[in-house]
Amino acid sequence: MTWETVIGLETHVELATQSKIFCACTTQFGGAPNTHCCPVCMGMPGTLPVLNETVVEYAVKAGLALNCTITQHTRFDRKNYFYPDLPKAYQISQLYAPLCRDGWVDIGSKTVRIHEIHMEEDAGKLMHADGVTRVDYNRCGVPLIEIVTEPDFHTGEEVIAYLEHLKLTLQYLGVSDCKMQEGSLRCDVNLSVRPAGSAELGTRTEMKNLGSFKAIVKAIEFESARQIALLEAGGTVVQETRRWDEEQNVSLSMRSKEDAKDYRYFPEPDLPPIDLSDAYLDRLRAEQPELAHQKRARYRADWNLPEYDAQMLTGDKALAAFFEACVTLGAQPKQASNWILGECLRRLSSDGLEPSQLPLSPTTLVRLIELVKEGKLNRNTAVRVFDAVFADDGDVDAYVAEHGLEQVSDTGLVQSVVERVLTANPKSVEDYKSGKEKAFGFLVGQTMRELKGQASPQVVNEILCEMLEQ
Repeated sequence: MTWETVIGLETHVELATQSKIFCACTTQFGGAPNTHCCPVCMGMPGTLPVLNETVVEYAVKAGLALNCTITQHTRFDRKNYFYPDLPKAYQISQLYAPLCRDGWVDIGSKTVRIHEIHMEEDAGKLMHADGVTRVDYNRCGVPLIEIVTEPDFHTGEEVIAYLEHLKLTLQYLGVSDCKMQEGSLRCDVNLSVRPAGSAELGTRTEMKNLGSFKAIVKAIEFESARQIALLEAGGTVVQETRRWDEEQNVSLSMRSKEDAKDYRYFPEPDLPPIDLSDAYLDRLRAEQPELAHQKRARYRADWNLPEYDAQMLTGDKALAAFFEACVTLGAQPKQASNWILGECLRRLSSDGLEPSQLPLSPTTLVRLIELVKEGKLNRNTAVRVFDAVFADDGDVDAYVAEHGLEQVSDTGLVQSVVERVLTANPKSVEDYKSGKEKAFGFLVGQTMRELKGQASPQVVNEILCEMLEQ
């Protein structure tokens, strides 16, 4: 029998607010355990939550970017359960009137439906080591949005394409840094299998808090194969919550899967409903920035960049901004792209930096590109200058002048050097005349060495050809 895998996602995204959703504690990542919390986010008796309005704003911006309908009269609900990382034994979330509903995004030729986006508070974190479990409550109350899709995926590749799109969208909006290594973006995978062609969904399992794209793909592959093997052996799939063990590359049962009724949801009594006006939504729509996929299309249409260049440049918000600044300053788009995707990424990688930490200014890179275009530097020398000024955004012209690097433009000087090289290498001259192309490259190299790499390779090639023909 041929089987089909069906997948839906619940993606938890930490919002990039300065303070938590219901109190003034910092949302900064890290810090000593239990130092970023207060009686409110710890759920102490007698405390009351106060809603951070920026959380609502960021959640609405995410909903608009994902083509959702915004619920203008919304409210919070109380989700009751006991777990050691949830000190007040309930989570303030949304069930009955989620903020955003019925959205969609296009991933290539595929449309992924967004069931809803709701706001909620994060729980703390359990740390297991040496047979002891410790609890860090710093993360309690960090604002989250949970983005729930319909079961529209069938492969791990489709899931990753969606998550990459989602991650870039949220980063361009500025509502989250989406750093998976810090838990800012975590994904729960709901997965079932069914006979190919069947319209009925199978029994699903949920794999919790997958924190990397690599883990997500492996977990999907394993869980799909596990369910298929179980069904083909005559067994049944149990609806349950499972966790992914990255060391063993297996999914393991955690607990039976809860339904909404198990959480005894009821309207949050300590927070009033939220009413969003038409004017408020119109303002947020007007503030929406150009997103990555929109930039990508514009780069191809307006600047005729290849798909690869457009994809790479828009793959990081800071990199796209740097590129556009270079073009605004007068750099030819393809030349700017070549330098950024070549030399800038090379140095960022070797120096262990993110694009947002790029020390070089657009003005400096554009000046370097101009010197090459004007024939004052050849490409190899320009790369040498780039490496010299990269870390401190140095003065390109001053460095070139100080080190005497400006390209030799005196054709008479080049001609005299070529004559000396030909005289000193008669064997290579004979080899070239007998049809050995490598000999020409050798003679070019000798000439460039004599000129300390400061001549135009094109000029050297032309003069060398002329003199060999004579």
